[in-house]
Amino acid sequence: METGASVFATPATMPPGPLARLLEEHGHTALYFAEHTHAVAGRQAERMPHKFRETLDPFVAATAAACATRSLRVGSAICLVAQHDPLVLAKTVASVDHLSGGRVDFGVGAGWAVDEMRHHGVDPDRRFARMREHVEAMRAIWSQREASYAGKSVAFEGVWSWPKPAQWPHPPVMIGGMGPRVLERVLVYGDAWLPDFANEETFTHTLGRIPELRKRAEDAGRGPVPVVLAGVPHDPRVLERCEQAGVTRVLTLLPAAGRSVVERYLERYELAIAAWRGE
Repeated sequence: METGASVFATPATMPPGPLARLLEEHGHTALYFAEHTHAVAGRQAERMPHKFRETLDPFVAATAAACATRSLRVGSAICLVAQHDPLVLAKTVASVDHLSGGRVDFGVGAGWAVDEMRHHGVDPDRRFARMREHVEAMRAIWSQREASYAGKSVAFEGVWSWPKPAQWPHPPVMIGGMGPRVLERVLVYGDAWLPDFANEETFTHTLGRIPELRKRAEDAGRGPVPVVLAGVPHDPRVLERCEQAGVTRVLTLLPAAGRSVVERYLERYELAIAAWRGE
């Protein structure tokens, strides 16, 4: 089982390049960046942690991380894909994958900030359907020389778009979420599942769904579907349970803070990893 991290990169956070280099030097395999385009002014935004209000663009941050490393996987966890123009986003992700030599993982989700969605013209009640169409449209752009797609939220014909991603047919699409229909989304238009560790109850439930995901993937004629579990606590017992259940990679959520705070946090994470590995 691999280890990695995710982070809300902000102007106050350790910069993406040095952070990525630190993780790679410590043997971790991935660093993913969260996304919020903006906060909607008001009392709710005032109560939000600064990391939600001041988030750097995840693909700009991922580019900086890729340029500072040799093998580290970079990408989004998560990209609020329904809030993007899929033709522009397809170009962005393909460009980062090209520049990184094929090291992008594309984590996507429908989001929770309703006011933010509405500013993007997204009907919150249709955000999951919109997310599916946008991802499907992007997959077509990435994998077809001349792409066409017909949906309710996006439709086009005869699209030429280069560069194509370095990875064929495209970067892995990691579907975020833990709802009742998330496995269906993973199997229909995803390549991996990206659940989150919320608490012990949801963690146990998530691990219990991995055999179902394997069985449904096999029935659909697919190979094993990777599971990337975000937000794991620094507990060797949790890591052991993840490995036994077949989790592919675990991620710790790094603090949106400077280097000294991040290094202390990373040390605790790595002590738990060492204990899990029996080192």
